[in-house]
Amino acid sequence: MGLPEERGRSGSGSRGQEEAGAGGRARSWSPPPEVSRSAHVPSLQRYRELHRRSVEEPREFWGDIAKEFYWKTLCPGPFLRYNFDVTKGKIFIEWMKGASTNICYNVLDRNVHEKKLGDKVAFYWEGNEPGETTQITYHELLVQVCQFSNVLRKQGIQKGDRVAVYMPMIPELVVAMLACARIGALHSIVFAGFSSESLCERILDSSCSLLITTDAFYRGEKLVNLKELADEALQKCQEKGFPVRCCIVVKHLGRAELGMGDSPSQSPPIKRSCPDVQGKLKEKSKRVQPQISWNQGIDLWWHELMQEAGDECEPEWCDAEDPLFILYTSGSTGKPKGVVHTVGGYMLYVATTFKYVFDFHAEDVFWCTADIGWITGHSYVTYGPLANGATSVLFEGIPTYPDVNRLWSIVDKYKVTKFYTAPTAIRLLMKFGDEPVTKHSRASLQVLGTVGEPINPEAWLWYHQVVGAQRCPIVDTFWQTETGGHMLTPLPGATPMKPGSATFPFFGVAPAILNESGEELEGEAEGYLVFKQPWPGIMRTVYGNHERFETTYFKKFPGYYVTGDGCRRDQDGYYWITGRIDDMLNVSGHLLSTAEVESALVEHEAVAEAAVVGHPHPVKGECLYCFVTLCDGHTFSPKLTEELKKQIREKIGPIATPDYIQNAPGLPKTRSGKIMRRVLRKIAQNDYDLGDTSTVADPSVISHLFSHRCLTIQ
Repeated sequence: MGLPEERGRSGSGSRGQEEAGAGGRARSWSPPPEVSRSAHVPSLQRYRELHRRSVEEPREFWGDIAKEFYWKTLCPGPFLRYNFDVTKGKIFIEWMKGASTNICYNVLDRNVHEKKLGDKVAFYWEGNEPGETTQITYHELLVQVCQFSNVLRKQGIQKGDRVAVYMPMIPELVVAMLACARIGALHSIVFAGFSSESLCERILDSSCSLLITTDAFYRGEKLVNLKELADEALQKCQEKGFPVRCCIVVKHLGRAELGMGDSPSQSPPIKRSCPDVQGKLKEKSKRVQPQISWNQGIDLWWHELMQEAGDECEPEWCDAEDPLFILYTSGSTGKPKGVVHTVGGYMLYVATTFKYVFDFHAEDVFWCTADIGWITGHSYVTYGPLANGATSVLFEGIPTYPDVNRLWSIVDKYKVTKFYTAPTAIRLLMKFGDEPVTKHSRASLQVLGTVGEPINPEAWLWYHQVVGAQRCPIVDTFWQTETGGHMLTPLPGATPMKPGSATFPFFGVAPAILNESGEELEGEAEGYLVFKQPWPGIMRTVYGNHERFETTYFKKFPGYYVTGDGCRRDQDGYYWITGRIDDMLNVSGHLLSTAEVESALVEHEAVAEAAVVGHPHPVKGECLYCFVTLCDGHTFSPKLTEELKKQIREKIGPIATPDYIQNAPGLPKTRSGKIMRRVLRKIAQNDYDLGDTSTVADPSVISHLFSHRCLTIQ
């Protein structure tokens, strides 16, 4: 995966940086001193040359990178075939079709046997409590993955089967996903903060034949009885005619009973019986387990299965275009989309983006704070780092527990060199001032990154000046679940930074900005962000619904992949993401569908109609502001508000809990009956500049909503 232009190591900034987007802010910014570039990262001029080649000659560019990986059989035909134009037939993308490989073999076996990295630490695991820690080497990880691969095969899982995974951030989560990849099964990981209803919906959509979960875990001080939620989901599946035949349970909170202490073991634990433990929360140092229900004939303990499993497992050799995993993301219709990524292209893309965007070196300790339940965790906690033989931190906790020093104490503890987090976390920690950060050394940090949403200039400046001590370049990355990896991003030490800009396209990425008519705009422009040609990491379909894939991403502008985001390009060619342009909300870096939340609201017997819009939030970036029209005979009250919030938490998950719910006897609609969400956004923000309202059927509704709006904070 080598690129030319080998120079020194990046560390504290980039050439020719200029202040932009931060005028009048509380913090000012001046460019850090010039630094040497990395052996990986090319100069800006060389970057532009390489990018041009990667777009004009994608087959040759990615073909050279593919040579760095192991292929059981080589590609017998065209390296790349695709169609992005719905008017010319079915949308399809094929990279290296006919070549065979296994991503687990490439990220584990090769690192252990060929690159001799068996004794290198793959993950430092940091539990919810500061004292809960362990580490796992590449050799130990390979052994555990082989063991669990054999477990899955013994349970009848075969190539092409779907396996649901519903777990917190523990090493067994990585083991489970890699074991699926090893035997050619598709993992469908569901964020452990989602509700039983959400888990059920995802199991049903992809017909998962097996579920892997955990007894329970703590998130800060909150106990989450994950097994209980999993049981509820499986019961719902049963009621809907789809019984899941097996549920494998990791004994996480109960490790002490197995002679494992509080931390994940690197070898199978002692086999003991599992007594029920009851009680309520005591002092933090004496946490208790919830009572765990057990379904005979369905539930199996992870540790018991692993004791009986062999530690060698031949990988399943998969076509480059075979599916690797399904990951659900919110859809504008309310039904989550099962995004499908494939083996070969995804492997190339996450490995390459990780190496160059984070300027990876063998001695680095990388820490991506994202949960593996999101695409960021798939690509930059698991597959990207492991493909490069990196050492990473795997963190189970939250930034504010047991105190607001937690992230920075972990940075110092493990000497983290590359740190990747969300603007939401940065804004949260900004509230507590500089002292919790500056009391820690952070001397090891060399590159900082952001992901999940556009970062506002104030947060960017604090991140740069306080966390990075004005010496670390910031890679503000734009990408999506659907893209698999970074699309627009700076390269540390090469591309000049501007606070809040995603900067330039990565290798192989060809962006364009279109107007409403689908015409490409040149120079300074603002409009729809699209991509003109495929990159290896692009999704291939929506699971079980290719028509939805075509309609969502290719129908609006034939010949382009449509991101659904607005974008501005400045006079220097930098790209600035301006936000979603469809009915989606970005809350704490996670996309939520307005239709999905509205559907949950109207399921309540008191609600006749609902409309959901986004509202600015100082920490989350955006929060939910809901308008509800009640059925006759029901009264709006604080009790009803809490019931509605609870219903959304149960149907979707805590991440979707609204900040504001307003009683709306009527909603602004066009004469054809369409809700005017544009007007509702203005009302939510108390902005009377409504623009053209001539199509509103009943203008008096708007006045009423303004006069009864919720008291909000900006």
